[in-house]
Amino acid sequence: GLCDAPNYPYMNRRYLTTPIYYATGDPHLGHAYTTVLADTLARYYRQTGAEVRFLTGTDEHGQKMQETAAKRDMTPIELADQMAESFEAAWKDLNISFDRFIRTSEPEHIGVVSTVLERLWAKGQIYDDVYSGWYCVQEERYWTEREVGAEHLCPDCKRPVEFVEEKNYFFRMSDYQERLIQHIEDHPEWIVPGTRRNEILGFLKQPLQDLSISRPKSRLAWGVTLPFDPDHVCYVWVDALINYVTASGLLDPDSGPDQPGFADQGNSWWPASLHIMGKDIITTHAVYWPTLLMAADLPLPKQILAHGWWIMEDEKMAKSVGNVVDPLALREDYGTDGVRWYLLRDMPTGADASYTPERFHARYDELANVLGNLASRAISMIVKYRDGIIPEAAGDGLEADIASTLSAVTGHMDALRVHDAMATSMDLARTANGYVDRREPWSQAKDPSGAEDLDETLASLARVIAVLTALFLPVTPQKMTDLAGRLGLKSVPTLDQARSISLGGLRVEKGAPLFPRVDR
Repeated sequence: GLCDAPNYPYMNRRYLTTPIYYATGDPHLGHAYTTVLADTLARYYRQTGAEVRFLTGTDEHGQKMQETAAKRDMTPIELADQMAESFEAAWKDLNISFDRFIRTSEPEHIGVVSTVLERLWAKGQIYDDVYSGWYCVQEERYWTEREVGAEHLCPDCKRPVEFVEEKNYFFRMSDYQERLIQHIEDHPEWIVPGTRRNEILGFLKQPLQDLSISRPKSRLAWGVTLPFDPDHVCYVWVDALINYVTASGLLDPDSGPDQPGFADQGNSWWPASLHIMGKDIITTHAVYWPTLLMAADLPLPKQILAHGWWIMEDEKMAKSVGNVVDPLALREDYGTDGVRWYLLRDMPTGADASYTPERFHARYDELANVLGNLASRAISMIVKYRDGIIPEAAGDGLEADIASTLSAVTGHMDALRVHDAMATSMDLARTANGYVDRREPWSQAKDPSGAEDLDETLASLARVIAVLTALFLPVTPQKMTDLAGRLGLKSVPTLDQARSISLGGLRVEKGAPLFPRVDR
């Protein structure tokens, strides 16, 4: 198998996560982008021969869930069931290859949350105190007098906050401030892109407060009951973050707080290789989460990627603003792969991007006119001039371009610059179109002494298309599987196989256009 290859860079396992999405509303373009980005990386790592676990799911506890359910005359679990189904269906529609879909209402997860809380309690990392301050229901968090200002509005969602005084349990987050700063400084690639890393270091220049980790059941009954106080539930963010550990198999929900913090590597996927999320939740992932893990003596995730926002006319796309584009609606005309390609090609990983119909069409046209056109031209010529059989020629007319592209794409993907990897892959398709124009196979076919040259041209084109299926597979999996089949291959080659694949003697098949033109 591939893993026997000498010095193979990915003889390892990759555990990738999206955030678990809050189950109060349907999936939108922001969720779709995060999930397609994670899926593309998961498929890429599988292409390199790695063993991958890809986690996504729904976050189902908390006050917003309780209130949204009440407004709809449902129980919270009925709402959670409905929304989990909606997210799972959306991800199947977008061809997301997740390995595990977790729900925070699962008994296994509730058991792991209790185990972590018991461990923190036993170690003296949690204490109770009376909390008084301003609370925002929408954001499910407390704010200080200074933060809410004279108007008493939530700094995040601008809704009115309420003054609350109650007993709460607190996690001694402040004790871990120096250790966290040290970790970020020692591992410059731990948070990417660098702008987000600097933002977190800036945030940590202020003294870190302890974190309220509970809500009284008198106010909120829908959540994980604290193992040391039956009148309180766990704060939804603490409960949600622990999902990554639950799904890794690191902790056994039934074996209590004293179990070893790191199960045998063979059984556990922890620590996560990469947490992928939007930049709005970077603080919870890069401050709350690592300090909780440090306090529980659990290893930290290896890397955190915080991507940008989709902007509509300069406003963040959000349910509360009502400017959410339904990505699934675009699929009906352009196909799932067309939507996936746009999302990853148009947004530089880590930066913001503006959605406009014009940008979408330009990206789709690139698929149709460059990649689709190349495949159609090459396969048609093999059918026309060689009865559909790929010639047994050397076919190395584009070898230097193929080698440099594979090397550049690997570099971009390993640096999480997916948009650059896709641009580089598309450039190879452009180069191959130029090769057709330069070699003029139609002239070679007319010249009785040009048979060998024509074989060389057609074999080179078949080879470059096979390589392109491997390069584009992570983003456009359905179309590349289809295209590999048209070349006579049983499946899309791995990146290693693509380096040396030979196709001589295979029978090609013409098909409908890969990326059909859409009237608009």
